[in-house]
Amino acid sequence: MSEHEEERRVPDATNAMVTALVRLRGALTEARLPLELPGAEEQRAARAEIVDQLEDYVIPRLMTLDAPLLAVVGGSTGAGKSTLVNSLVGTRVTLPGVLRPTTRSPVLVHHPDDAKWFGQDRLLPELERVERQTNDPEALQLVSSTAMTPGLAILDAPDIDSVEERNRVLAAQLLSAADLWLFVTSAARYADQVPWDFLRKAAERSAAVAIVLDRTPPDAVTTISTHLARMLASRGLKDSPLFSVEEGEVSEMGLLPSSSVIEIRQWLQALADDQDARASVVQQTLEGAIRTLGRRTHSVADAATEQVDAVRRLREDAGEAYDRAVQAVSEASADGTLLRGEVLARWQEFVGTGELLKSLETRVGWIRDKVVNAIKGKPQQAERVTVAVESGLETLILEHAEAAAERAEASWRSTAAGQILLKDAGEDLGRASRDFRRKAERAVRDWQDDVLEMVRTEGADKRSTARFLAFGVNGLSVALMIVVFAHTAGVTGAEAGIAGGSAILGQKLLEAVFGDQAVRSLAERARLRLETQMSELLDSERRRYTDVLDSLQISPEAPERMRSAARKVDDLRYAATHPTATGQSTGEAQAPRVSDDGGSAP
Repeated sequence: MSEHEEERRVPDATNAMVTALVRLRGALTEARLPLELPGAEEQRAARAEIVDQLEDYVIPRLMTLDAPLLAVVGGSTGAGKSTLVNSLVGTRVTLPGVLRPTTRSPVLVHHPDDAKWFGQDRLLPELERVERQTNDPEALQLVSSTAMTPGLAILDAPDIDSVEERNRVLAAQLLSAADLWLFVTSAARYADQVPWDFLRKAAERSAAVAIVLDRTPPDAVTTISTHLARMLASRGLKDSPLFSVEEGEVSEMGLLPSSSVIEIRQWLQALADDQDARASVVQQTLEGAIRTLGRRTHSVADAATEQVDAVRRLREDAGEAYDRAVQAVSEASADGTLLRGEVLARWQEFVGTGELLKSLETRVGWIRDKVVNAIKGKPQQAERVTVAVESGLETLILEHAEAAAERAEASWRSTAAGQILLKDAGEDLGRASRDFRRKAERAVRDWQDDVLEMVRTEGADKRSTARFLAFGVNGLSVALMIVVFAHTAGVTGAEAGIAGGSAILGQKLLEAVFGDQAVRSLAERARLRLETQMSELLDSERRRYTDVLDSLQISPEAPERMRSAARKVDDLRYAATHPTATGQSTGEAQAPRVSDDGGSAP
């Protein structure tokens, strides 16, 4: 590779990585984990941390590799962070807090020549830039000081164990945006769990860390330092510099004696002055962050997959409950179930059953004209049948809508996520909706109107015939409804003769007017229209459940988008560290990914 090609390869690789990281951020931002599943809260926090680190540090830092080294001073409450920062700078640039917790904005100290690197579009872009003292944790105080070495900036962060959650969150966010962690603890607090949780994360992502054992009694420095060094080594931080600051008097300016911090100051000065050393620290922390982000993204993607699966199961449970209701209504409205009670009584009044119906029970083959001549129905009697049909259908639909709501609710209550969704639904999903009866009434009337229109249209050229005039549109419509309700002739026993005979009687009446083929077509169309009306009605109830799931905005594609984006980042990272293995430009490489244990992943 020529020198020119080598110079071009580096920015090309960086641009490719920036693009991949932006896509990763987009995939993570779009992913949602709203269901309360085991581990979901942890992965929601992880997703937020990853997005924050991408936005606050990784992407901005990758785009500005020449920016000053940012050393974030963090640690426990009362460890003396602000005093240490002031002492390192040599003047008061940040105010130590007297009361705990200290609520104030983070303070970033830099050389005047480096001011351009810390604008709003740089690191930590969501924090407002101010040049005044403020207690606003959403602001970043920028302090320009000629006492600072160019190429180095120091940021005083809130306490990592503050009793105020916003302080703790901000402290974690700032530490994740650091090129170098200057971790401050004290003789009294160095074994606390919270600092070690932060240090463990630093070790996991190979972040550059230096430890300051502050406020240590002179006679205990050796003992505590030795113990702390062993703790660091056992936790993967054996190469981290360890500095000790003895407990001593603070000047009126709030500064420690220069001799107390000279070792730390010289170390930072040397780091800032050595461009290669400074770049090495940045590269170490940046590469470690990118590696860790990819691995953590896969965990978030797994959690997203669980969310997708949970939504699918909840959707299937609700769907099954209402599918059963649709099927039950369809069967009950076609097997003769409705041809009993009030409907049957009003129909018998209409057809003037008496001897006719009894004869039909045994002689269903009566000739058509005798059937027609026997019908005595009057318009008001046809209307009574219509009303009875309306009431019977409404009751049937409402009964199964209630049963479906109960079944769906019971299935959702069997899971913790479903219980929370039911609680937050804003209505009682275990019952049919409040206006369902009104909707059912409207749907049944619409169907009856459709049947009436079918009969009217079919009889358009028969309206002047004696038979058509004898029964009228209403009477023939009622007969068609009765035929539809015994579509499958599913009733048995004594009811079979009554319901079946009633339907046959209606069919013969219709055939006398329209003919056999026309009646079969009318009955099929009316039947399909009824099924469509009932299905749409129950689907509207089903949507109360599915709308709850849709409102979660859980995308089935989200997990794979995250995994794909993370794999691309891993491929580019591998190509950047193994250029000869790919045989091509880093920005175009499609090398095998590296697993967490250092092996080659498939």
